[in-house]
Amino acid sequence: MTPQRKKAEALYVHVPFCDAICSYCDFAHAVYQKELVQKWLSALRKEMEMYPISSSLKTIYIGGGTPSVLSLKELDAMLSLFDPYRKDVIEYTMEVNPETVNADKASCMVMHGVNRVSMGLQTSDDALLRRIGRRHTFADVKHAVSILHQAGIDNLSLDLMYSLPDQTMAILQKSVQDAVSLEPEHLSLYSLTIEANTVFGRTGIKSLDEDSEADMYEWICRTLPACGYQQYEISNFAHAGYESRHNLTYWHYEDFIGLGCGASGKENHARYDHTKNIRTYLKDPAHRDMIPLSREDEEFEMVMMNLRLKKGMKLSAYRDRFDEDYRVRFGKKSQKLMEKGLLEEKDGWIRATDRGYEILNSVLVELM
Repeated sequence: MTPQRKKAEALYVHVPFCDAICSYCDFAHAVYQKELVQKWLSALRKEMEMYPISSSLKTIYIGGGTPSVLSLKELDAMLSLFDPYRKDVIEYTMEVNPETVNADKASCMVMHGVNRVSMGLQTSDDALLRRIGRRHTFADVKHAVSILHQAGIDNLSLDLMYSLPDQTMAILQKSVQDAVSLEPEHLSLYSLTIEANTVFGRTGIKSLDEDSEADMYEWICRTLPACGYQQYEISNFAHAGYESRHNLTYWHYEDFIGLGCGASGKENHARYDHTKNIRTYLKDPAHRDMIPLSREDEEFEMVMMNLRLKKGMKLSAYRDRFDEDYRVRFGKKSQKLMEKGLLEEKDGWIRATDRGYEILNSVLVELM
């Protein structure tokens, strides 16, 4: 039996509303409607009553969707729900889109304790932004960053994408340089994955070929460290001390609470998912699809998530979690991968080598 875990100290809240749907988006979303937001807020309150939240949260993350699409009154009402739980919160993140940021909303966020913002930049090329269904320009991004700084939010993360349709290496390089010029503390860079249930998926739009995508990723990994951003996870780079504490909860395979339509959580040896359908959620906000996790599931998933981190997995953390040495379950396969130069064990850690990191999915398949 896997030892009992400590109470979850991370909370994720999903806000499913957007003013428009991006062509690549496969997250739970609904087009913003004032009446629907009011019903959603009531349902969220009801869910919170059914599932009491820990009073010792360390991180809160409000994602979406586009949380900043809410009106000032709606934003205040939503953030007020979490005021009782933020006394020990170290990192309080909210996702925003540039065109939905204004001074009043930024002040409201600060008043409720938000101290970190994750903003969807995606690319600084305005024509490419229109191509992927975004409603902002790079000028909007610069303006939004200025507003947030004036409100007192200095811990800023910017999201960028690569392998976008018609994106050239030159466009990517300028986008990264433009992002760095805004001096964010954190950068996330994701390759385009086209899912069937998206505008791109339904219209047959493709991402770039594998070689072009690999070239872009390699350039990113070479360039950002020279700009002061150390890679600490496959897609994430940060100034020292500004790694996302909330996302590290996922990568360290700790438990976390998920609230809201489209959210997922992991607690007490089970994963759970909320419906992505807003109407279904409004009818029964307490319903969760539970997925029990066996000890074997948790052993592999812990290794899988930790190996996404550049520094890998601390072997003593695995032993503390499962009361067993990592080598008992993975020793033979791990040894073969080390002999191939894809994994290395050093100073009490197991990590992917630089070559193994580039083909991490293949490494994980061999570990399975």
